[in-house]
Amino acid sequence: MQINQINLINFRNYNEQIINLNPHINVFYGNNAQGKTNILESIFLCGFGKSFRTSKEKEMIQLGKEYTQVELQYQKSDRSGKIKIILANKKQIEVNGVKIKKLSELVGNLNLVIFTPDDIQILKNGPAERRRFLDMMIGQLRPNYVYTLNLYLKTLEQRNNYLRQIKEENKSEEMLEIWDEKLAEYAVTIWKYRNEFIEKLKQKIKVIHMQITNEKEELKIEYLSECENKESYLELLKQRRKLDIIKGFTTKGIHRDDFQTLINEKEVGIYGSQGQHRTSILTLKLAELYVIYDEIGEYPILLLDDFMSELDENRRKSFLQYIKDTQVIITCTDKMELEELDLGKDYQIYQVQEGKIL
Repeated sequence: MQINQINLINFRNYNEQIINLNPHINVFYGNNAQGKTNILESIFLCGFGKSFRTSKEKEMIQLGKEYTQVELQYQKSDRSGKIKIILANKKQIEVNGVKIKKLSELVGNLNLVIFTPDDIQILKNGPAERRRFLDMMIGQLRPNYVYTLNLYLKTLEQRNNYLRQIKEENKSEEMLEIWDEKLAEYAVTIWKYRNEFIEKLKQKIKVIHMQITNEKEELKIEYLSECENKESYLELLKQRRKLDIIKGFTTKGIHRDDFQTLINEKEVGIYGSQGQHRTSILTLKLAELYVIYDEIGEYPILLLDDFMSELDENRRKSFLQYIKDTQVIITCTDKMELEELDLGKDYQIYQVQEGKIL
């Protein structure tokens, strides 16, 4: 899979810009705040229908302009495609010239793995970041996962609203059983998807991490959930009902799931050094890339936002050796001397300056 061309209009600090990409490695370099990450953001927007940097879509529209448009042409092994997204008062998405209404119709057309400096914190921060990692990976490959997850979150919101009504308006507690039943049904379906992909990651992680660390460290991943069984989760909701009413929200569920990573049986998030954190995330992202490859039969596009600065020379070389068959789009502040890495393939270097590709 590869992106052939990106066409930007009024996107962030770009007025009009056409970018033709190399099928292998693309390096965008320049000083900070010149527009390098904006290019990755436009690609991510076409893959997921949203930004990885902000929840406010208006921020992607150039100041003083009424709209922004991103058009992306890509090639898969069996077909070519075009995605166009216009952000104005409302969002308009077209896939191959056809307007779509649901985000699930967009996700999966363009398969992406993204790595940003913030990803180093995935194992250190709270479980929301780790769930987001799983949701992005699974959503690209299982459209029904996104649909079911949205149903769960909508039901969760309705249950939480009713919990507050019980507390404030003395509504009947028995009505909660309606929400509990639906919540448990969706939760178990989501658990099955997440557990399936955690198992796929397990198979990749052990081998990759051993190779990256010269067989000095064994990395494991464990899924933490209380929703693998509908009956037991319904019982848990019943047990927590009084507490949920007091707090005004649902304290247990798939929305609280987590996974932990262990190096030589010690949790990375607690005991891992900074170097081990970096290597573990490196392994996790590579595992994601290979899981997607196994699923669709071709490598996803890899987006690396100022990622190389997070790695020492050995990790950088090890990482780049793993992605030889992938289209890679890299941003960095310094012009990278890729010849020294002996990649054995062609690449293109672009200089970014004040919203223009030189």
